[in-house]
Amino acid sequence: MGTDTGGSIRIPASFCGVCGIRVTGYRLSNSGVASAVKGRKTVVTVTGPLAWDVESLALCLRALLSEHMHRLDPTVPFLPFREEVYSSNRPLRIGYYESDGFTQPSPSMARAVKLTCRLLRDAGHQVIPFSVPRTEYAFFHLFLGSLFADEGASLLEKLKGDIVDPSMKNTVTSLRLPDSLKRFLAWIWKYIEPRVSQGLETLCGVGTPKKLWELHTAVEEYQQEFIAKWRSLDLDVLLSPALDPAFFVGYPAKTQESSFYLGLYNLLNFPAGIVPVTTVTPQDEKELAFYRGYYRDRFDKSFQEALRGSVGLSVAVQCIALPWEEELCLRFMKEVETLVKNKMEPK
Repeated sequence: MGTDTGGSIRIPASFCGVCGIRVTGYRLSNSGVASAVKGRKTVVTVTGPLAWDVESLALCLRALLSEHMHRLDPTVPFLPFREEVYSSNRPLRIGYYESDGFTQPSPSMARAVKLTCRLLRDAGHQVIPFSVPRTEYAFFHLFLGSLFADEGASLLEKLKGDIVDPSMKNTVTSLRLPDSLKRFLAWIWKYIEPRVSQGLETLCGVGTPKKLWELHTAVEEYQQEFIAKWRSLDLDVLLSPALDPAFFVGYPAKTQESSFYLGLYNLLNFPAGIVPVTTVTPQDEKELAFYRGYYRDRFDKSFQEALRGSVGLSVAVQCIALPWEEELCLRFMKEVETLVKNKMEPK
C-alpha cells in the first residue's frame, strides 16, 4: 500500500515495472496513513495498492471496498466493488494523448502510448485524440498553489529540527526565504526562466482566506472544464503517458514539473492506474539525444539528463477514469495488460 499526493504510488510503480492505482479521494480510508500535512481540501493525499498485476489490485479493492470498511470509518462511502463493471467485455471509447503540452514526453513515453493505442484499436476499441486544457495554469496556479497555499508553513513545521532529504533541499530553502525576496527573485527570473519565476511566486502562498476560497473555486471550475471536455467526446476512459523511464539518482528534485503527467489527476481527483507495457529501446536512447523540451530551460535539460542510459528499463502508460469509477479504471488497465501480454507471447 502507498499514499499518493502527486504520483507517489504511480511513479514508483512506473519506474519499477509494476502496477499501481490511486483511487478517488475518500473512497478508501486515510485514517492514520494520510499525508503529514493535513487540512488541504484540494490535491488530497489518497491511499492505494501496488502489485505485480492488475488482478492483484482488484483483489485488494474487493476486500477494502466493503460495508465492513464503512463501519470501521464512517467517512468512507459505502460503495462496494462492482464486479459487473470490472468483468465487462464491452468495447470502450478511449481518449488518449501523447503529450500534456507542458513537459515534452521522452521518446519511450510517446512510443508506449502509440503502441497501446494500436493494440486497443486492433482489439475493437475506439481510440480518440484528447488534449489537456491549460496545463501550465493547472500546474502552477492550481496544483502548486494548493500544495503551498500556506506558504509551506505546515510542511516547514513538520520538518523543524529534522534532517531535510536532499531531494527537498531546494524547495525547503526557497520556502524559508522572506516573501519580499521570493518576489524579487521571481521578477528577475521572469526574463530568464519563466517557469522558475512562476514557481517562486507560487511559494508565496495565497495570502488571505478569501483568496484561498477563490483557489478552491478555481480548482472546481477546472475540474468541471475537464469533465465537460471528456463528456463532449463521450469517453469511457482516458490513456496518457506515465513518467518513464526511472530517473538517474538525484534527478527527481531537478525536474518536478515532469511529474504533472501524474499530479494532474490528484488535482482533478480522478482514479488513475499504471500498467507497464514496454521497455526502453536503443532507438529510444538515440532519439533522446535530440530532446529539447517545450521551454528549453533548466527543467527540460534536467529531464533529458535524468533519462540517459536507460535501455532495458520499464515503460508504462497511465489509465484514467472519472471519479468513483475505480472498477472501470481497473477494467481498462486489465485490458491493456492482457493485450500487451498477448503481443509478447510467441504465436
